[in-house]
Amino acid sequence: MGIRERLTQIRKKMEKSEIDMYFVPTNDFHGSEYVSDYFKTREFLSGFDGSAGNMVITQKEAGLWTDGRYFLQAENQLAGTGITLYKSGQEGVPTVNQYIESNMPESGTFGVDGRMVSEAWVEGLKEMLASKKAKVVLERDLAGEIWLDRPELRHEKAWILPEEYTGESRMSKLQKLRQFLAEKGGGKMVFTSLDDIAWLLNIRGSDIPCNPVVLSYLVVEADNAFLFAGKGIFSVEDEGALGSDGIVLKRYDEIYDYVRNFPEEEHIFVDKHAVNAIIVENFPKNTKIVDTACPVTAWKAVKNSVEIQNERKAHIRDGVAVTKFICWLKQNIDKMPLTEIKAAEKLEGFRREGKHYLGPSFEPIAGYAEHGAIVHYSATPETDARLMPENFLLFDTGGQYLEGTTDVTRTILLGGKATSEQKKYYTAVLRGNLNLCAAKFMYGCSGVALDYAARQPLWEMGCDYNHGTGHGVGYLLNVHEAPNAFRYRILKEPGQNAVLEEGMITSDEPGIYLAGKYGIRLENLILCVKKEKNEFGQFMGFEPLTFVPFDRDAIDTEQMSQKELDYLNDYHRQVYEKLEKYLSSEEKEWLADMCAPL
Repeated sequence: MGIRERLTQIRKKMEKSEIDMYFVPTNDFHGSEYVSDYFKTREFLSGFDGSAGNMVITQKEAGLWTDGRYFLQAENQLAGTGITLYKSGQEGVPTVNQYIESNMPESGTFGVDGRMVSEAWVEGLKEMLASKKAKVVLERDLAGEIWLDRPELRHEKAWILPEEYTGESRMSKLQKLRQFLAEKGGGKMVFTSLDDIAWLLNIRGSDIPCNPVVLSYLVVEADNAFLFAGKGIFSVEDEGALGSDGIVLKRYDEIYDYVRNFPEEEHIFVDKHAVNAIIVENFPKNTKIVDTACPVTAWKAVKNSVEIQNERKAHIRDGVAVTKFICWLKQNIDKMPLTEIKAAEKLEGFRREGKHYLGPSFEPIAGYAEHGAIVHYSATPETDARLMPENFLLFDTGGQYLEGTTDVTRTILLGGKATSEQKKYYTAVLRGNLNLCAAKFMYGCSGVALDYAARQPLWEMGCDYNHGTGHGVGYLLNVHEAPNAFRYRILKEPGQNAVLEEGMITSDEPGIYLAGKYGIRLENLILCVKKEKNEFGQFMGFEPLTFVPFDRDAIDTEQMSQKELDYLNDYHRQVYEKLEKYLSSEEKEWLADMCAPL
């Protein structure tokens, strides 16, 4: 069944149910960025498989909105489907909400699976459509009704992450949360965000590929906590450990019956921007809903001393794997047939040699030549390009280790000499990466204040990249973690412009993408640290966690100031010192040349 036929079937369902407009987000019941196959309804209906995108379907049109990372990919995958691509953030392109508001008929009906959208989103939608007296229906999963071979909901084995890796016990975290609730008058708190639950309870799983989380809900009360998850996913030993800390295990789908029976007048704390709308719809009418930003989201973003030391170990292992791969690639590009997929598999093989490696932290991005200009390109057997010794290979990959999560991007010149254009752009991106890591700033800054450091070299050339400069990274959790980020746009959502705190880990990844030619992105993870404190206040800065050489074959030192050259040479000195003892004599010699002062 093709995309057009699926849309036809959806429209028949809509017509029968008198639904004028139907919304299909990229989501699961927990607001996750990446989802398991069961939840890929937007991909099923559109054919677009990027990690971000929302659909609106009417009887006359189907539209898909996605961000700048996926413009080229979406254009290719939506071709011939009859779906209109709306490039979010571009001039003259309406937002999803603007489209909904202008196209919803008077007294019409808007449909969405209420488990797939947040309570705050639904409240905003109802307010927006009130002037049109439109009805909002939350009970229909229309995609699921026509998806006859839908994959099963995953409930894989889960496990407890020991305190030697977490640095803090589960009970300590729960006590901190209960103190937070007590200070606000007491009550229960309902959690739906999977990484918040995993961090709070020190549990990990594999229900979402690459994200070591457990498909679950959590309700924390004064004395107990109720974890709604798959039956039998924990070992008997782990069940006992959870039980001894007052964690009562219940079936995943029991959450709705449980919240229906909350005592009336009870204070229920939820983050309406996270909790799905159907859960809130099931609260008794007289409960006191307290909308509050989830404190766990902020707590887990600040890594403790044990997590930081472990992350340093993980990044050394990861740096060794990636450096071995670059050396191998440079030496073999003209000796054997290689493709994007084979290169990614080779890097994965080097990672598997590392201690405590659990798997990738996201699907590998390996884009050769023009594929590198597709920001989040993912090679398929149909698109798998042959690597030739004449252009750039952009590879963006990461790993999950017991000691933490990694994410690194390097752009490698595969052979020959870089053109003056390639050097110009590569060096501008490199300068942005180095300058952001070297930034020194007053405490109280958010990433909005620092984004310019990374973009300045490109902006001075009249160029830009259509994605954020950096995102927070979890500890053996999601590779994209709120609330810390580097971006120049100020977001309206609560908690999205967070102050940078000591212990936060954020990516530093400027880039440039030339359609039809190549893409360049250079990414390190950097740790926020305290610098000196004086009469002016507390100064902050960053330290690199990622240690992988940059490609000196693509650098034009004439573009760089002496300060920038000092940054590069100091970084390369650290790369060599930290990695050389783990390399063969041949690899060590290659790395010494790559890291020699410029």
